[in-house]
Amino acid sequence: MSLFDLRLQELHNKLHSKEITVSDLVDASYKRIAAVEDKVKAFLTLDEEGARHTAKALDEQSGSSARGLLFGLPVGIKDNIVTEGLTTTCASQFLRNFNPVYDATVVTKLKKAQSVTIGKLNMDEFAMGGSNENSSFHPTYNPWNQEYVPGGSSGGSAAAVAAGEVFFSLGSDTGGSIRQPASYCGIVGLKPTYGLVSRFGLVAFASSLDQIGPLTKNVEDSAYLLQAIAGHDPMDSTSLNTDIPDYVSALTGDVKGLRVAVPKEYFGQGIDPKVKDAVLTALKVLEAQGAIVEEVSLPHSEYAVATYYLLASSEASSNLARFDGVRYGVRAENPKNLLDVYLKSRSEGFGDEVKRRIMLGTYALSSGYYDAYYLKAQKVRTLIKRDFDQVFEQYDVIIGPTVPTTAFKIGSQANDPLTMYLNDILTIPVNLAGVPAISVPCGFADGLPIGLQIIGKPLDESTVLRVAHAYEQQTDFHKQRPQL
Repeated sequence: MSLFDLRLQELHNKLHSKEITVSDLVDASYKRIAAVEDKVKAFLTLDEEGARHTAKALDEQSGSSARGLLFGLPVGIKDNIVTEGLTTTCASQFLRNFNPVYDATVVTKLKKAQSVTIGKLNMDEFAMGGSNENSSFHPTYNPWNQEYVPGGSSGGSAAAVAAGEVFFSLGSDTGGSIRQPASYCGIVGLKPTYGLVSRFGLVAFASSLDQIGPLTKNVEDSAYLLQAIAGHDPMDSTSLNTDIPDYVSALTGDVKGLRVAVPKEYFGQGIDPKVKDAVLTALKVLEAQGAIVEEVSLPHSEYAVATYYLLASSEASSNLARFDGVRYGVRAENPKNLLDVYLKSRSEGFGDEVKRRIMLGTYALSSGYYDAYYLKAQKVRTLIKRDFDQVFEQYDVIIGPTVPTTAFKIGSQANDPLTMYLNDILTIPVNLAGVPAISVPCGFADGLPIGLQIIGKPLDESTVLRVAHAYEQQTDFHKQRPQL
């Protein structure tokens, strides 16, 4: 058995008993990267020298009383989460030379937990995309079949875990960017409640929607990682000041009497029949364990995609205004004047998808169109959140597919942005409502993984993880690995 097949608890025990060292784990990670990275291309930057130095220092520590579960474990970081002294590009040519002078709060917390950063992971440029084809450096490939996309925008984060290059990774989720690639790559992806995990040091796409979360091989590992990164941060004005429960203790395997809502809108037109069958089978597994499963309606779900792309693009237009070729990032050569600096730097630095969203957002925020588009989208967002609130008055969780289909072929939707946007139709409402959700593997179709999405009440990650773990214990989909 490979070290990468072990749970975090099992690895911790081996480190504690000195069967293995941190250097052994780091060696295993880089050997695996050397073996499969040319097929997967999950990484943009590797920090082998820094990782080996950290591993050696951890191995030389005496005593193990203060060691947490993440001690010595190799982790990959999505490249829109800043890392001190380690290039953070957001997969954009605009930031190809950007070396941050500080760490994001989540990176600081992982360092405090004494994990080892292996490198920075590929993504869609500035987190804008659902396939990882929008990276300005190179696409990432799905480990299950390299002709297919790994999902996005956290495609590199998902592919690295699925391929066994790192034990876990961090991604960011604005409209499904953790859960969709987790579904496509057959791993576990958790999007926490908005504000539970600090966004300080996350390069902003859409500030009211972005959320950092873990991508792992199983639900238990996800609980351990969330435990390490959750909590109030005074550096983030949107951070929630709330008590953090013991997420691992919630994994009881007991869902008897739990009320599960199944939205009829999540099984309508566009859902692949194989995906639908796999999710319905998963619901029967939970029913057999004593859960009560009933159909409900989330009537405003059909407006979620339009609402999201107006709001997210508007916020992106505002957030990306800071990239002007003056303060940091790449500046165009030989500008004629200040306006030319802005125009040339942004024209050369941003890719097509980023430009598309900036233009859409700027239009929606412009005089004469603000009320018709942006303001109306905010009102519809409130209606979508109200749908969730009403369902959660009677039910504990909402369950459906993570995405309508399995992964699609690379290039098949590259020239059709509207079809690409519709891949997020089942994940976007969760971000608009600010609630937690997790994707867990629930089957395969034509050799590609299928994801089950479990949505919970605000700050009720414990129940979301409990249901996901209870389902996982009755299946072995999470144990299957791609053959690279």
